[in-house]
Amino acid sequence: LGNTVAREDFEWVYTDQPHADRRKEILAKHPEIKALMKPDYNLIWVVVLMVLAQLTAFYLVKDLDWKWVVFWAYVFGSCISHSMTLAIHEISHNSAFGNSKAMWNRWFGIFANLPLGLPYSISFKRYHMDHHRYLGGDGIDVDIPTNFEGWFFCTRFRKFIWIVLQPFFYAIRPLCINPKPITRLEIINLLAQLAFDVAIYYLWGVKSIFYMLAGSVLGLGLHPISGHFIAEHYMFLKGHETYSYYGPLNLLTFNVGYHNEHHDFPNIPGKSLPLVKKIAAEYYDNLPQYNSWIKVLYDFVMDDTISPYSRMKRQLKGEVKQD
Repeated sequence: LGNTVAREDFEWVYTDQPHADRRKEILAKHPEIKALMKPDYNLIWVVVLMVLAQLTAFYLVKDLDWKWVVFWAYVFGSCISHSMTLAIHEISHNSAFGNSKAMWNRWFGIFANLPLGLPYSISFKRYHMDHHRYLGGDGIDVDIPTNFEGWFFCTRFRKFIWIVLQPFFYAIRPLCINPKPITRLEIINLLAQLAFDVAIYYLWGVKSIFYMLAGSVLGLGLHPISGHFIAEHYMFLKGHETYSYYGPLNLLTFNVGYHNEHHDFPNIPGKSLPLVKKIAAEYYDNLPQYNSWIKVLYDFVMDDTISPYSRMKRQLKGEVKQD
């Protein structure tokens, strides 16, 4: 448990991210992929059903013993909550209503946020667009851990704790790396969330609130689905900064595992990313890939050469445009 990883800094690179060039090359060879660049209206109904499912769960747990509230928060609530964060990820790319109705997507994201208990949909969209434009950008891409995370979480035990605390780090990292002025929509997101939480507490009590918040924290921490946080961009193989996962948990995560495909074509909904891989198989089949997010979590903790420092980082040049 005391082994210390060898890496002492990020992997600094001086080349552009590969996704823009690959996108141009694929579209030149497979222009039919452009037909997939359209909204996924089924996403709307899936999100509505997920919100209703959680509302039903809030009601059902209100009179349970605490041990069962905790049990269902981890077994069911955490899965729905993490899945909803990835629905919000889809909505942040305007996948629900399309680019022509951007504000509809913002309002729908606030709605999807409600059963999570903590407001984040609007802020996530602002920072996530930076992640796509400036992948690994120093001081811009808040998906990159802080220097403190890389320095401190350097043993197997500490890396395990880092995984458990991932929701905490994703929440505070933007404030440390790239703080932005609060917008009107973020205030609306906050007020809507507070009103919803108060209503749930008033209607069904503290156990429903605990179930909601615990499900969100547990689902984004030590949970099989959380393997995608590490699988997407942590450098298990030197020279590769984005990795795809083609296992069954894509069914719960709107195909976020198709991550090379997503960064190549961020305006294609997750539902259609398997088609992208199929059409342009010659570009994706030979890239490094995963079939188990649980193994990713295990390898991250147990491999003494991997740590939060195992990310590619870029010093950005020229004008940087942020949301």
